Amino acid sequence: MLRRELSSRNAIYASSLRLSHVTSYGDMPVVVYRPSELRHGNFFDASYRSILNRPGWKHRLGKVHAQARRALPRSDEGWKELDSSMSSDALLMNVFCCPGVTQSRALGLKLGFEVDEVPEFGFRAGIPRDGGRLDRTEIDMKLGTLLAESKLTETDFQNQRSEIVESYRELREVFDGELLSRRNGRYVSYQLIRNVLAAHHLGMSFCVLVDARRPDLIEAWFAVMKCVRLADLRTRCKVLTWQELAELLPDELQVFLDHKYGIVPPGRPLSLCQPGIE
Repeated sequence: MLRRELSSRNAIYASSLRLSHVTSYGDMPVVVYRPSELRHGNFFDASYRSILNRPGWKHRLGKVHAQARRALPRSDEGWKELDSSMSSDALLMNVFCCPGVTQSRALGLKLGFEVDEVPEFGFRAGIPRDGGRLDRTEIDMKLGTLLAESKLTETDFQNQRSEIVESYRELREVFDGELLSRRNGRYVSYQLIRNVLAAHHLGMSFCVLVDARRPDLIEAWFAVMKCVRLADLRTRCKVLTWQELAELLPDELQVFLDHKYGIVPPGRPLSLCQPGIE
């Protein structure tokens, strides 16, 4: 249902503002935006300017869209993952690359980061595994001592084979393995398990950011958290919704999130999808 809402909202948003875009093939077309040098329809203008001015952030825009060949019209430039209106990474960067956001004391207290920290996207935590190996799988964002995972329309937090999950050196110290959910020999919510292990190993905090319209993801979070053995680590881990964060963001960014994503602070009515209509 959320994918359908975002599909509808972005179709209206892109057409109303005459933003260059295409739609994917299939029963539920996804809006994918064509970037230009000065503007990208999938990004808040101020955030996009900040991204272009910081090489590490700009590099993130180059992630190739894995389904482009079979799901999208051909493009000489090649479609990128963050061109998609369903991209949770794009939503994350829209928020945290916006000027002034990481200077907000209220947001810093809410999430647990120091003012003026610079976000790092695609952070590789280096979680220790058996045999001296390290897991260098990307975590969506590091902001000071905060690690964050961003979700929007993803189905779940991924499942993983038992032998891989059980190879993490600190798994049994951190989790009660008997309580962790498994399905068909695979651990459920693997990304959450991995990121909690990263927070423990690095002595950091961890927050998963989800949409309030996805209670299933929130339930998955609590199912994992009840398995954490360490009380101190549980206090350093949290789940927050984009809607809860929205009320602490700059006004113009709030309008963008409302029109494009249907994300508004708790208790505030949604707009009618179309920019300029209240």
